[in-house]
Amino acid sequence: MPSVPNLPDVVLWSIPAFLLLTVLEMVSYRLRPEEPDSPVAGYETKDAATSLSMGLGSLFFDALWKIPIVAIYSAVYELTPLRIPVEWWTLLPMLLAQDFFYYWSHRGHHVIRILWACHVVHHSSRKFNLTTALRQPWTSLTGWPFYLPLIALGMHPAVLAFCHSVNLVYQFWIHTERIGRLPGPVEAVFNTPSHHRVHHASQGSYLDRNFGGILIVWDRLFGSFAPETEPCVYGLTKNIDTYNPLRVATHEYAAIARDLRAARDWREAAGRLFRGPGWQPQVPGPGPAPGPAASAVPGPARGASRTAVTAVTAEGAGTAEGAGPTGPDPSASAAS
Repeated sequence: MPSVPNLPDVVLWSIPAFLLLTVLEMVSYRLRPEEPDSPVAGYETKDAATSLSMGLGSLFFDALWKIPIVAIYSAVYELTPLRIPVEWWTLLPMLLAQDFFYYWSHRGHHVIRILWACHVVHHSSRKFNLTTALRQPWTSLTGWPFYLPLIALGMHPAVLAFCHSVNLVYQFWIHTERIGRLPGPVEAVFNTPSHHRVHHASQGSYLDRNFGGILIVWDRLFGSFAPETEPCVYGLTKNIDTYNPLRVATHEYAAIARDLRAARDWREAAGRLFRGPGWQPQVPGPGPAPGPAASAVPGPARGASRTAVTAVTAEGAGTAEGAGPTGPDPSASAAS
């Protein structure tokens, strides 16, 4: 593999800024607390501690997942004849390209349940502050296929990693309620705290909106944009009520496993995995009223059949542990 310029570790260099901004935000709530009935969420000690724990854990697990991902990317890069030169004038176009594919990765992680099982971690807090940005999944092995086109087009894997880090660092500051709307041109082009508050909100008019990383123009182009018009209610449509990092990281996978065990056939099992988080299988409704001939069928057998269908329906509806972004969750995020 050709040598690549020594690109800086953007996340590592940004850690002091992360800590400083978080402390400043905490102090701002101390100096200027919101009114008791204010929708502003602020900070809560256990929630912030859970977010920090998830962030620290993600550093460890991401290092493990990088091994197979780098191997796949390297193989594809060696096979493609294309090469994008790593120059100062190519970095911005590559960053924009990575942001475009980030949009589709992020959107996919909201509308495909097995991917949502990873991303739901980031949306599990009912607070919205700078520590929420650090609430990252431990199973982030699901995003790499979305960026394969960039590698096939000749982007070096190290450059992709650099662009991804820049994207993540940018998204840190938009996880706050302390910044209101910014000037119109900024709001029109870039992802801002106002746009990202909508993304983390759980009410119906805001669900599955504003997937952009750095730019909000992708959402405007592809019909997933929603402006902030009412106070946001954060968290999941059905919250998990736990501060246990292990359960936060795995609760949706557990819900999927329960639904797969209860699935009646392979179609339902596939739907539980690959359809949206709020998907429910169709349950046959009652047939037409029985005629005289049908009335000769023994009653207990018909009753048992109806009970079995009802039990399956109830079991499928009762497996939700968290909440998906698209409806009541039989499945249990944004970003970042």
